[in-house]
Amino acid sequence: MAVNSPLPVAADLKPVAGIEIGFAEAGIKKPNRKDLLVMRLADGATVAGVFTKNRFCAAPVQVSKANLAAVTDGGAPIRALVVNTGNANAGTGETGLANAQATCAEVAKLLGCEAGQVLPFSTGVILEQLPIAKIVAGLPAAVSNLTADNWFNAAEAIMTTDTQPKAASRTVTIGGHAVTMTGISKGAGMIKPNMATMLGYLAFDAKVAQPVLDELVKYAADRSFNSITIDGDTSTNDSFMLVATGAGSLVVNEASGADYEALRDAVTDISRNLAQQIIRDGEGATKFITITVEEGRDLEECRKIAYAIAHSPLVKTAFFASDPNLGRILAAVGYAGVDDLDVTKLDLYLDDVWVAKAGGRNPDYQEADGQRVMKQAEILVRVKIARGDATATVWTCDLSHDYVSINADYRS
Repeated sequence: MAVNSPLPVAADLKPVAGIEIGFAEAGIKKPNRKDLLVMRLADGATVAGVFTKNRFCAAPVQVSKANLAAVTDGGAPIRALVVNTGNANAGTGETGLANAQATCAEVAKLLGCEAGQVLPFSTGVILEQLPIAKIVAGLPAAVSNLTADNWFNAAEAIMTTDTQPKAASRTVTIGGHAVTMTGISKGAGMIKPNMATMLGYLAFDAKVAQPVLDELVKYAADRSFNSITIDGDTSTNDSFMLVATGAGSLVVNEASGADYEALRDAVTDISRNLAQQIIRDGEGATKFITITVEEGRDLEECRKIAYAIAHSPLVKTAFFASDPNLGRILAAVGYAGVDDLDVTKLDLYLDDVWVAKAGGRNPDYQEADGQRVMKQAEILVRVKIARGDATATVWTCDLSHDYVSINADYRS
């Protein structure tokens, strides 16, 4: 079960004008499950994305990046997205690229656009060829049920080891204009910054110029999907996409001004919600952990320290066991790579408990207080390094026996 993350309610997920969603059960890996998703975009929509930095990136990532680059170079705008689960189409060579392109061509034929106007996405097992015949056979069913209110089905259709679908929706008012936003995400393992084995799709009905959306997606990703980690593994398939459908009344043509900043903050907020749902549903997770590093010289060194703590198997297993062996956190800070860190100025807090003071055990710290916090389902770790004004926050979970079990038999 996800940590303090209630199941999304289908009726609460708002349709976004300018995008329709259809799904199918194509039998890609297992029968009788939603595993194929199509999103059709209205004329006037703009699309921007960020992708994995894994050099072994999957075929659909390569094709999506190329098709988005063609738009920037003056090509036809993106008009559809297609997602399959059950197979990552990664480590599949030229055949994998051909299958990703064939998927785009088939969607284009059904929707009446060009193959280059389609972005493909895949998630699942690596090093196995995409069952393209099953996808081609399933696409007509997905297209036939395209509707604006299929967001919950869409969230289910992109799941792999997730225990529940992940979705969020809201309407905000910006400059007197109502803007509806709805998004979905998936991921539970192989999660690390620089994107993870995660997919995220967020649509809203404002009209946003392409260069502005390109900047916005990077801003939002850095403060959401690039600030989570479950196990320190960077996947081959991660993708986070923003779709500005242009069907609403808000128009943003510059990456500045009050309207842009309000839109940026709203997009970042819902993106953070979707990213945190991934952590709450981490494979085998029993605890949701926020790690904040304060008083750094710059964001980079704060993030280095935060990720060192978040990635440490010793730290994560201590959290699982509710064992206040908090010297493990100090050790992670020490090897984070901030070479001139003065550890004699470091303070460590576990929620409201002051654990380490000036680089050593706080004389007033009682292990019973640490254990009280460690037993909670949600825990805040604060590290103050007394070097400046920068702060960074990342979100992670504990590491349990179930994580090993899930990944030991993931392909079965």
